[in-house]
Amino acid sequence: MKNVLIIFICSSLLISCSTDTLNQSDFEAGDAFTNSDIRVIQLDTMTVAFSTMKFDSIDTSQSSRMLVGKYKDPVFGAVKTASFMELIPSSYFIDIDAEYDSITFLLRPDKYYYNDTLQVNTIHIKQLNENLKPADGVNFYNTSSIGFDEDDLGFLTYTPRPLSTDTLEIKLADTFGTSLFNNLQQKKITTYDEFKNYFYGISVQPGGSDDGSIIGFSLTSNMRLYYSIAGESERTQYSTDFTINTLSPPLPFFNQISTEDANEYLNALTDQEVNLYSSETENLSFIQSGIGIATRLEFPHIKSVFDIQGQGTLLDASLRITPEIGSYNELLTLRDTLSVFIVDQNNELTDQLYSTDGTAAQAILNRDNEEFNDIYYELPLSGYLEDLLSTDLESSDALILLPSNYNSTVDRFVLNTDINTQGTTLELTYAIYDEDE
Repeated sequence: MKNVLIIFICSSLLISCSTDTLNQSDFEAGDAFTNSDIRVIQLDTMTVAFSTMKFDSIDTSQSSRMLVGKYKDPVFGAVKTASFMELIPSSYFIDIDAEYDSITFLLRPDKYYYNDTLQVNTIHIKQLNENLKPADGVNFYNTSSIGFDEDDLGFLTYTPRPLSTDTLEIKLADTFGTSLFNNLQQKKITTYDEFKNYFYGISVQPGGSDDGSIIGFSLTSNMRLYYSIAGESERTQYSTDFTINTLSPPLPFFNQISTEDANEYLNALTDQEVNLYSSETENLSFIQSGIGIATRLEFPHIKSVFDIQGQGTLLDASLRITPEIGSYNELLTLRDTLSVFIVDQNNELTDQLYSTDGTAAQAILNRDNEEFNDIYYELPLSGYLEDLLSTDLESSDALILLPSNYNSTVDRFVLNTDINTQGTTLELTYAIYDEDE
């Protein structure tokens, strides 16, 4: 710990000397404090141990969207997402006089996208050839795998317009549609169990050679079977919808998310308990939602503030973290916030970090000087560090940074953790009173 900067000294009430500082903390001055000579110091080079860790898997059956696409990332490798789902018919009845027309799948973009939407994407609809049953009987994960037929039920090549397109309609094979129609019309399928045994579901896959973007689609997307009944003067068209099952436990839906050919540092993350410290990665730390790569924060020397003579109180603490210049652009965008979670010594996620006002803690992106490449995430930490200072035991927990919707996105970040060159700092405001002479 160095570069201790004395802000001011006063012998009257602290609140009269630093109103702004006190308004930013939960500190309440007692009699022993306010009747003493006081120093307020700012510590701006307290050590933070940054590392990168990777969860063995992420539960994506709880995802809020389908994710479909593929792109090649210069740091994180070829990122691929595909969705697997069970479908439920809105009705098991088709009139005996009806005649089959066609069958389609309707994909509805939900406005989420990542990377280059000017490039062409391909969507392949595949029929599953095994039941959507999770291996652990509980959840599906980004690493889960379910078999499907190689032949397409349907496919579409398109240029994504995720903010303006309402629906993508993909025509499916008539052989598949006719068979499904006949089984419903002839009452060979009349219940959910019968339907599930006949038709396991579908997978929505990107093209193998795609290098464009990953698109989010709403879980209101559905398959639609069209048929019609002849009248005296014209035919009347009807349809039966098959919606994504998001109700039956365990949920028969998930996003499969994978990467290949990532950089050498990320390839070293072979186990969840591996902490790859930034001293081994050229002062870089990494985040990738969907895959489960997180930046980990530890404060090994926080109690060295007790080495300062006199009794003290932490007034404020803020961590400033700078994205690596050149690691982001208009395609590989930075999000405005990162959420903060708590992990144990085995990197098992135990809780989300909350601020003293009860709201979820966030690292917020400051873009005020973006034109000068001076942007950074700022994370208030006074409550968390006060807890570390108030216990006699050494904490084995750590903090990690991830987007809040990390199981429904593929956002990625590269952070520069070099405290000497990039402005990544932990700044503490600490008040000392009754200092020994």
